[in-house]
Amino acid sequence: MATDLVEINADDPQPEVLERAAATIRRGKVVAIPTDALYTLVADPFSLRAVGQVFHAKGREAHRSLPLLIRDTLMAEELASELNNRFFLLARRFWPGPLTIIVPASAKIPLKVTGNTGRLALRQPRSLLANRLIEMLNQPLIATSANISSHPTCRSGIEVFGMMDGRVDLVVDGGASVGQGATTVDITEPYWRLIKTGTIEEKEIADCLKPS
Repeated sequence: MATDLVEINADDPQPEVLERAAATIRRGKVVAIPTDALYTLVADPFSLRAVGQVFHAKGREAHRSLPLLIRDTLMAEELASELNNRFFLLARRFWPGPLTIIVPASAKIPLKVTGNTGRLALRQPRSLLANRLIEMLNQPLIATSANISSHPTCRSGIEVFGMMDGRVDLVVDGGASVGQGATTVDITEPYWRLIKTGTIEEKEIADCLKPS
C-alpha cells in the first residue's frame, strides 16, 4: 500500500485533516496520529480487517492485545464486562492522561482485539486530536504504539513514515512528541500489577490504590 503523509496542528486540528483521518478509519484502514503518549496507530476495533491490518503493520504477535482509546468512563462501562472500585479510583485520578487500565472485556469486543485473553486495555487520552476523532466516529479506537514490534516508539510523523511506509495508510504529522508514553496497569487479578512503565510512576498508582 502507498502511505500518505499529511500535516496537522495537534493543538488546533484542522477539520479537513480530521475528516480525512476519520474517513480512512471508517474504511477499515490504519492511521498514525500524535497523542499525549507519543505517536499511536489508530483503527476501528470492530473491523476484523482493520484489526488484522494493525497486527500486520506492527509485526505484532497474535496473543498480544490491542489497547483502546475511549471518550470517558461511560464508554469504558460499555466495553468492559465489569469494572471494580480500583478502576474508578484510577480513572478519577489519572484520566484523561497517560494511564492504560486493563479490565475484563465484554462480549462485544472481538476476541482478536484482546489477544484471545478476554482482557481489554483502556485509556482516555488528553490529546485533543485523538478525542476529536473518537467524537467524530462515536466509538473507541485501537491505539497501539506507532512502531514495528521491538523497535522504539516513533516520536514524530516523519519517523513513523520512515519506519512504517507501506505498512499504514495515513500518517498524520503533528510534529515532535515528547514524554515516556503511557503506563499500563492490570487490575483484573486480586492484586494489581504494573505491566509497562511510562509517564505515571508505580508509586503514584500504589498511593492511589492504597486502602484508606
